[in-house]
Amino acid sequence: MDVLGLISNFIRVVEHGSIAAAARGKGMSPAAVSQSLSRLETHLGVRLISRTTRSMTLTESGKRYFEKVRHIPHDIDLASQAAALETKPQGPLCIATTAAFGRYVIAPLMPAFKASFPDIDVELISTDRNVDHRLEGIDVSIRIEAQLNDQLIARKIASLPFIFCAAPAYLARAGIPQTPEELSRHACLVFRYPTDGRFLPWTFKINGQPVNAKLNPQFISDDIDIIAKIAENGGGIARLASFIAQPLIDSGRLMPLFCDSDAESLPMNIYACVNERSALNSKVRAFIEFLETGM
Repeated sequence: MDVLGLISNFIRVVEHGSIAAAARGKGMSPAAVSQSLSRLETHLGVRLISRTTRSMTLTESGKRYFEKVRHIPHDIDLASQAAALETKPQGPLCIATTAAFGRYVIAPLMPAFKASFPDIDVELISTDRNVDHRLEGIDVSIRIEAQLNDQLIARKIASLPFIFCAAPAYLARAGIPQTPEELSRHACLVFRYPTDGRFLPWTFKINGQPVNAKLNPQFISDDIDIIAKIAENGGGIARLASFIAQPLIDSGRLMPLFCDSDAESLPMNIYACVNERSALNSKVRAFIEFLETGM
């Protein structure tokens, strides 16, 4: 059990004032944060927070515990930074990443990373399956929000736009949708998460609220490159990360949609994840900081 991780989640809940706000700050689901809090209470054998559907308050035990642990994450960060300053980044570094992000974003940056840190030897695992840091010897994983869990310490490193797009030939044949509501009348190319079979929702922000568009799936795949290739050849409308879509748009093979619409596509949030704070050693920090700068 990662007790430090459970404590960190408890502190965030108290500081943010709600489980939902703490979840947003950690890049986790509210359910995962609530489960983390329950595990900590079970571990301690006391109720820390009294919570209902409308409110939450610290118990007396919770108040005493919070005062004793609130400084722990800061102290650990200071200790990690002190250790990292004395250690030159070196040795093997195993990085796990989603297949598309590894192919289009991380791989092109690797030669420059190696030139900057010649004593780090990189192994890059590019896969869309769930990976286990401990069992597979992974130092750091790069994940999207849907892949996060409360066993990991996640740091948001980037927000990249999604682009709705289609081939000129498809748009000439089927017309250009002007609003997200019109997507239900178009051929939609939908990505399915390989890990749990869910569809990647097509989410817009409309009047400040997230809205999932109603889709008409004509093709479904768990490989985003296949989705892009079908779109490129006139198969329908795709929702692609900018690092995949933009080169195809620049070459004229795809056209972006909803550019002048009030409906804004929600971005893809990217996180660097480790399984515990002590894993944030000098070589992992060097990679995360390099990736943030490179993107």
